[in-house]
Amino acid sequence: MTTRMMILVMMVLGAAFSRLIPHPWNFTAIGAMALFGGAHFSKRMSLVIPMAALFLSDLVLGLHSTMLYVYLGFAVIVVMGWNLTEKKSVARIAGLSLAASSVFFLVSNFGVWAMDGMYSQNFEGLVSCYVAAIPFFGNQVAGDLFFSGVMFGAYELLKKYSPQTLGAKIA
Repeated sequence: MTTRMMILVMMVLGAAFSRLIPHPWNFTAIGAMALFGGAHFSKRMSLVIPMAALFLSDLVLGLHSTMLYVYLGFAVIVVMGWNLTEKKSVARIAGLSLAASSVFFLVSNFGVWAMDGMYSQNFEGLVSCYVAAIPFFGNQVAGDLFFSGVMFGAYELLKKYSPQTLGAKIA
């Protein structure tokens, strides 16, 4: 395994386990972790490694009925990150981070409506579910933007100031 791969895996695991420390509702590294994974791992590994990290943190936090939707939204964000493999810029990362927040909001809250039984199973119930989730969306956007900046920025700084680290082999 290369040092680069080890650093990427550790960054993703760190992002996943940041969910376990106290934080404001929805201010997490989930969206950033998915985008970062999609941008830096091979297509196959970009789905496997971040998904496994998310699952490990879910084992600690607890499993729930809407996990299928959470993981579906997460997978869509990983695929969105594939658009960052060649051309990374602050604007592209920020734009995809905002799009990731929106995708995750739509998919995960659809899951709450479909699976939780809290809302009537009609259009009015779906709208009520989305409206009830709006107060959490701001923290999600802030978390995705912040953690995307941290993850992508830290990796780019390492690439710039210690490029030899990313090319080294681990015995």
